[in-house]
Amino acid sequence: MSTIFAMALGCGSKNRDENWLEVFYPDPYLKPDPKLVEVVREEVGYEGGNAALELTHRQIQHLAREWREAGFEHEASYAVAFQESDRPVVLTILETDAEPASTPEAYLKLHLLSHRLVKPHGVVLSGIFPLLPNVAWTNEGAIDLNELPERQLLARLNGGLLEVNSVDKFPKMTDYVVPAGVRIADTARIRLGAYVGEGTTVMHEGFINFNAGTEGPGMIEGRISAGVFVGKGSDLGGSSSTMGTLSGGGNIIISLGENCLLGANAGTGIPLGDRCTIEAGLYITAGTKVEVLDEDGKVADTVKARDLAGQSDLLFRRNSVNGAVQCQTNKSAIALNEELHKHN
Repeated sequence: MSTIFAMALGCGSKNRDENWLEVFYPDPYLKPDPKLVEVVREEVGYEGGNAALELTHRQIQHLAREWREAGFEHEASYAVAFQESDRPVVLTILETDAEPASTPEAYLKLHLLSHRLVKPHGVVLSGIFPLLPNVAWTNEGAIDLNELPERQLLARLNGGLLEVNSVDKFPKMTDYVVPAGVRIADTARIRLGAYVGEGTTVMHEGFINFNAGTEGPGMIEGRISAGVFVGKGSDLGGSSSTMGTLSGGGNIIISLGENCLLGANAGTGIPLGDRCTIEAGLYITAGTKVEVLDEDGKVADTVKARDLAGQSDLLFRRNSVNGAVQCQTNKSAIALNEELHKHN
């Protein structure tokens, strides 16, 4: 059998029409051991391709036994746990990194990102939105919106309260995985599918969308939009913003290199190289006119910001006299405060 791209055993929620609402994979695999997959092929009849196989309790029992006999004790323990649950169980196998075709496949790819098994843009996510139903995320889990009023009434009649935390296609990441070595002040602001690198601190106003994230370490007090990746040692100041592929960036992949700084209320619509700074309050877009200064601080050229995309050691600022956006070489690296980024 050819190498499998990814595989995971998970459980989730369905609505009354037996449609998947969400799937939780506690331990997804990237390029799983072929022997592990061989057991799956024999026990559940997997014949190749990308598939989401809903398993019976008997199939789960057989998998657990065969995995244990093959030496996969860790995987067998998960199978035993799922066998004892009344939640629907699914074994999702991605032979290739193709466009997802089902809700379980879509959720597996989001898990791969948040488990740090792949980085943003490391998996195909085209067509994912129709596969993620818009549901109510509550203190009792995911609930179909059409079934929500009845569930709310039932909770009240039983003397309780069904708390609706959000209505969205994406759940918060920490309900599925909490990556090691991070600090997150408000977990509701990190979507499943975010990649949060070790050493990252996300403050209360920080936000990380799916297929976006940080290499770590870094201090995030601004917005990391979908598709944006922030390099090691870079900081986003309060209310700063990055223009993602879903918020005006189009097909341009916005990224920040290492040791960059977006000042408070600043933003970028172009990719930045290493050791770049955009001063507080200044938002750079691809079409922004920028005066390029020479070593003596004189205007050497005027270009559009897109012409400076990806270059390192740049300081973007606004001239306090005439308001012009200017750029000069910035040779001083941004030093992170070690105390702010301590996680132990």
